[in-house]
Amino acid sequence: MKLLSVNLGRPKSVDYTDQPEGLTGIDKQPVDGPVRVAAPGPKGVGASGVAGDSVCDLRHHGGDDQAVYAFAREDLDAWERELGRELPNGSFGENLTTEGVDVSGARIGERWRIGPEVVLEVTSGRIPCRTFQEHLGERGWVRRFTRQGAPGAYLRVITPGEIRVGDSVEIVHRPGHDITVALQFRASTTERHLLPGLLAAGGALHSGIARAAREYARKHAAAN
Repeated sequence: MKLLSVNLGRPKSVDYTDQPEGLTGIDKQPVDGPVRVAAPGPKGVGASGVAGDSVCDLRHHGGDDQAVYAFAREDLDAWERELGRELPNGSFGENLTTEGVDVSGARIGERWRIGPEVVLEVTSGRIPCRTFQEHLGERGWVRRFTRQGAPGAYLRVITPGEIRVGDSVEIVHRPGHDITVALQFRASTTERHLLPGLLAAGGALHSGIARAAREYARKHAAAN
């Protein structure tokens, strides 16, 4: 298991984002050399955890629970075959393109060591949005991506440091529960009744999703 590329985005002006200034950092490109990774701070204040990467809409992106976004090269390859087009590393706006890692099958709270020092923790899957759809230029993309159910993973930074292309990716901790990124994604999108079960992932779960799960459980307990 290894890191195929580290991808960074620069602010770009587009007409398809809801960001107030019309800017997005989704167009990420592979870079050479070491890149610093560190916790960026809470959502709404902190941006990307990857140095040199731009997060323009802090309302929905960035922050400690979404510091780094990873997507598997194997899943990009599957989309290449389905869409009939080339998808270079970084095409889905991911910071890390991996090889040999079951990214969407990772458990919430799973920890990865990348290279000699950096440790990241899986928090949730990526929810597709209009900006993602328009960036890719595929009609009905949000629906198609959701149906596929392999969203890639957001990660928080446990141990900061530098990463680079070719670094090994090692799973150093796998929780005992069975709450995977793919399951969390289904619960947050098409199968909302699964939300309360996500709480079994404990404090590793993305804080916003944990709040949604608790609220769903509270409302349905009151209804019954």
